[in-house]
Amino acid sequence: MAEFEVPSAKRQKLDEAPARHVRGSRLFAPFRTVGLVSPTSVPFTSVPLGKTTFQITTSVGRSLQTYDLRRGLNVVFLSHPLCPETITSTCAYRDRIFAAWGDESPKRGCGVWVFKRGQYVGQLEGEGVTPQKLQKILVFGNWIVGCGTRAIEVWKNDTYEHYTTIAPSVAKGQSTLSGHVCTLPTFLNKVFVGKTDGSIQIYNVSSGKLVHTIPAPSSAAGCISCLEPGPAISLLAVSYLNGTLNIIDVETEETIMSLQHSESDRPITSISFRTDGLGAGEDGRSNGIMATASLENGDITIWDLTRGGKVTGVLRGAHETTRTVAGSGISGIQFLPGQPVIVSSGLDNALRSWIFDQVPFSPIPRILHARSGHAASITQLKFLPAATDGSEANGKWLLSAGTDRSLWGFSLRRDGQSTELSQGNVRHKAKKVGKLTDTESSVENFKCPPITGIACSLNRDGGMGAISGPVWTNPSASNAEDSAMTGWESVVTSHENDKFARTWFWGRKKAGRWAFETGDHKPVSSVAITACGTFAMVGSIAGSLDMFNLQSGAHRQRFPPRLKAGQAKQLKLGQLSSEQLSKVSKGHTDAVTGIVVDNMNQTMVSTSLDGQIIFWEFVTGFVQDRLRLDGAPIAVRYNTVSGLMSIACDDLCIRVVDIETRRIVRELWGSIGQIYDHCFSHDGRWILTCSMDSIVRVFDLSTGHLIDAFKTNTCTNIAFSSTGEFLATAHAGEIGINIWNNKSLFMHIASRQIDEKRDLIDLTEVAEFQASSQLAMMDEQPQNDSEVDQLESGDSIDQLDASLLTLSLLPHSRWQTLLNLESVRQRNKPIQPPQKPKAAPFFLGSTLTNGPTSTDLTPVEVDTAPTVLEEEKSRISRLSSLQPVRSVLSTHLDTFVISGRSDDLVTYLSNLSPSAADLDIRSLTMQEMPTFVQALTAHLQQRRDFELVNTWMAVFLKLHSEFVGGVEDVRRAVSEFQKVMSREEARLSQSVGWARGVIEFLRSSR
Repeated sequence: MAEFEVPSAKRQKLDEAPARHVRGSRLFAPFRTVGLVSPTSVPFTSVPLGKTTFQITTSVGRSLQTYDLRRGLNVVFLSHPLCPETITSTCAYRDRIFAAWGDESPKRGCGVWVFKRGQYVGQLEGEGVTPQKLQKILVFGNWIVGCGTRAIEVWKNDTYEHYTTIAPSVAKGQSTLSGHVCTLPTFLNKVFVGKTDGSIQIYNVSSGKLVHTIPAPSSAAGCISCLEPGPAISLLAVSYLNGTLNIIDVETEETIMSLQHSESDRPITSISFRTDGLGAGEDGRSNGIMATASLENGDITIWDLTRGGKVTGVLRGAHETTRTVAGSGISGIQFLPGQPVIVSSGLDNALRSWIFDQVPFSPIPRILHARSGHAASITQLKFLPAATDGSEANGKWLLSAGTDRSLWGFSLRRDGQSTELSQGNVRHKAKKVGKLTDTESSVENFKCPPITGIACSLNRDGGMGAISGPVWTNPSASNAEDSAMTGWESVVTSHENDKFARTWFWGRKKAGRWAFETGDHKPVSSVAITACGTFAMVGSIAGSLDMFNLQSGAHRQRFPPRLKAGQAKQLKLGQLSSEQLSKVSKGHTDAVTGIVVDNMNQTMVSTSLDGQIIFWEFVTGFVQDRLRLDGAPIAVRYNTVSGLMSIACDDLCIRVVDIETRRIVRELWGSIGQIYDHCFSHDGRWILTCSMDSIVRVFDLSTGHLIDAFKTNTCTNIAFSSTGEFLATAHAGEIGINIWNNKSLFMHIASRQIDEKRDLIDLTEVAEFQASSQLAMMDEQPQNDSEVDQLESGDSIDQLDASLLTLSLLPHSRWQTLLNLESVRQRNKPIQPPQKPKAAPFFLGSTLTNGPTSTDLTPVEVDTAPTVLEEEKSRISRLSSLQPVRSVLSTHLDTFVISGRSDDLVTYLSNLSPSAADLDIRSLTMQEMPTFVQALTAHLQQRRDFELVNTWMAVFLKLHSEFVGGVEDVRRAVSEFQKVMSREEARLSQSVGWARGVIEFLRSSR
C-alpha cells in the first residue's frame, strides 16, 4: 500500500508548476448569466447617443449591462472583466461609464473603474483615497466626484489623477454625510452634499473648502434621502427621511415649494424633472412636471409644479413589490432629456420605459419597453424539449420558476425574446379588490402559488394559433374538435400547497384553461406529460395518481382504477386469485415524488416516499410490478434515449433503473448532504447532481465513475439542454441563472475517474459568467491534469492495440465516392451536348486578326526564338528520345518489395482524391498487380485502415477482373487476400456475438 501513497514523478512535476487561473471545470466552462436586468439597489445611469437614441446602463452585481432604447432595450454591451467587488454606484459620461466598487473593508478594498463599450479602459487613481463605499459618482467639467459617508473624493477628468479628499470634520455626536451629492449648472466647481441631519453643504472642489451650509428645514426632517437639480436656475429638489420634499432656491435659501408624500413613512429616494416642456396644466401643454419614487414602494408619483405641486397621477405598481423583503420598490427613475419618456428600474429585477403620448391627454404614461426577470430566488429549471416538427427552437429556451410566483421562458440566443408567461390580468384583479392603493400595491397574492414542478411536451403545442379560454377555469363549453385542429396546452406545473395542477400554453406564452384537481383533494406533489403531449399525470402528497386529457380537460384514469362491483364482492369474499389481487392492489401510501411514462405510452412508473417503485399498465391502470428501494425516492428523472430512470434517494444515493428490465443497473454514491437536484445529459451518458455541500458532480453512467466535480455557490437546481450545448444552474438566494458551456463538444475530454478530494475544482470565486470571457478559452493552455489524463487527439491516434480492428480517420465521403465513382460521373454528366457559342459582334476581332504577326516581332524576339533541329521534326525520332517515366504508385510498390512495409503506399493513396486514386489503380501494369494486392494483404494483417483496404481492393477487382483468373501471380495474390479477410471476419464475428450475448443476458428479466 505504501507505493500507492507516493505520488508519481509526473504528478510531482505538475504540482511544482506555477498556479494558473482556472476558468472552468474539466467538462464545463462558465458562459454567461441570464435573467439579470437590474437586481440591485444601484440606480441606472443613462447617456444620449447622438440625437437618435439613449443608452441605459444597469448594475448586475460585479458587472454592467448596457441597453439601447431605440432597439427596444436590447442588450448591446456587457462589461468585462468583472469588478473585484460588488458595484455600488455608476455614472455615464459621454462614451465612458464610471463604476465604483467595494467598501471600507481592508480585505475587499474599493476603487473606480472606467469602461468604454463594455471594455475596461482604466481606473481612477487609488492612492490617498479614503476607504469607503462610494454611494454616488458625479462627472462634470474637469472633475470626477465620488461621495460616501466619510469623505468626498475628487479626481481630474482628463488624467484620472486623484486631486483631493474633502473630509468634513465630524465631532462625536455630530452628523455625517448621507452619500448624496449633485451639482447645479451655474455654480462653477461647486457640489451640494447632503448630510444625515438634513443640512446641505456646498463645497468648492477646486479649493477643497466649504463654501456654505444650508440648514435643515426642521429637526424632524431627518436624513436627506435624495438631491436633484431642478430645470430652472438655482433650484434644487431635496427629499428627507420623513417623506417631505422641498424645492429650494440655493441663492436665497428660500423654500419655493414644500410637498408632502402621502406615505410619510416611505421617503422619496428618486426625483426627476421632465424637460420637454409639456405635461403640466389642464391640457398638458405647459412645463413643470416632476416624478418621484421610493425604494419602499413600487409606485411612481407625477407632480404638477405649475399648480402648486398637485399630484396629477400615480402610476400604480410600476414595479412589483413583496411583503417578504423590505425595500423592494423602485431604485431609480429618470426623464430622458428633451423626451416625453421616463425610465425606471426596481428591485423586482426590471427595467422599464414609459411614454406620455396618450390621446386625449393623460398624466399617467403607458408602458413603452420592458426588460425583467425573476424577482426572487429560483425553484425549478427545465430546458424546453425538442418538438417533432424539427423547429430550430431546440435547446434555445429555458423554463424557470421562482418564489416570486412567476414562470419565465428565457432565450439563450436573444435576450429580447425572454418573456414571462402571462397569468391573466392580475393587476386588474388587484385593482378591483382594492390592492392597488396608496398603502398597498402588491399583486403577488393574485398569482398562482410558487411552482414546485414542471412537465412539458411540445408535440401538440398549437403555437400562437392555439384556441385559448379563461385562465384555469375548466370551461365546460370548450370544443375538443377545435383544439384538435389548432393544438392545446403543452406545460403542466405543480404548486406549493395547492391541490390543482395548472396548464400553460407555451406557444401563446400564457396560462391555460385547465386546473386539474387531485383525486383525494390533497396538494399536488408531482406532475408529468406523456411524450405524445395528450395526457397529464398528477400525483398528490397522499399517494393518489390521476390521468387527465389535455385536449378536453377530462379525467381519464385513476391508478389503480376503482374496483367494479363484482371485483369488490370477490375481494370481500377472498375469491380473487393472486394475479388478480396484485392488479387491483392499492397504490402508494405516501407522497408521490416522481412520475415517468415511456415513449410508447405502455408503462407508467411512479415513485413515492413510501420507498416503492410501482410499474403500471398505462391503459388499464393495473399494477404490473413493484420494486422497493433501501432509501425513499425524493426526485425522478427519465432519459428517453436510453430508457433509463434515475432516482435520487434520501440516503444520498442516485439509483438508475432500467424500465424495460425493471432492475437497478447503477448506484451512484458520493453526495454529501441532501441531493437538491439531478439530471441526465442529452445523450444519457452522464448524470449530474447538485447537493447541499455546494458541489456539482458528473458521473459517467457506463462505468459509474465520477469524472468531474466542481464547487460553486450552493446549487439548488440543474438542467441540461437537449442539444448538449449548455448546462444551466440556479443557486440559493440568487435570481440569475448561470449557463455553462459543454467543453466536450469542442475538444477531446478524457472521461476517466477522478479523486474528489484531490481533483475537486473550486469555482466559487473565480467563475466569470460572461460571453466575452470565452474568447480567452482559445488561448488557454490545457490544464495540467488534462495533459496527464487525456489521450492524444486528432490524426496522431494510430492504433490503440494490435489486436483491435482499426478504421481510418478519413471522412466517409472520400472512400464511398471511390466505390461509386462511375455512378457519380453518370449523374454529373451534362443533359445536353455543348453548343457552339454565338458569333462575336463584327467589331470584335479574332485572335487570328488581332494577334501579333510574324512581321511584328522585334529583332530580339526573332533571335531568341528556339531553333528546331531538322531531326527533331520527325515524330518517331522525338518519341525515341524520351526516357520512360515511372509513376509515384510504382515507386511505392518498389519500396514495398524491398522493405515489406505498406505504410508509404497507404498514406499516398489516402491523400489522393477519388478520381486520382481510381486513375492510379486503373494504370497498374501486369507486373505491378500482384505486388499491389500483396501490399493490401500485408496492411490488412496489421488490422489498420480496414475500410480503405477493402475499398481499394473492390476497385481493383472491378477494373482488372479479367486478369484475376488468367494471370497466375494475380490469382495467387487475390486468393491470399481472401484467406486473410475470411480469417479476420470470423474473428470479428465471434467477438461481436459474444458481446451481444452478454448484453442480452444482462438486459433479460431473469
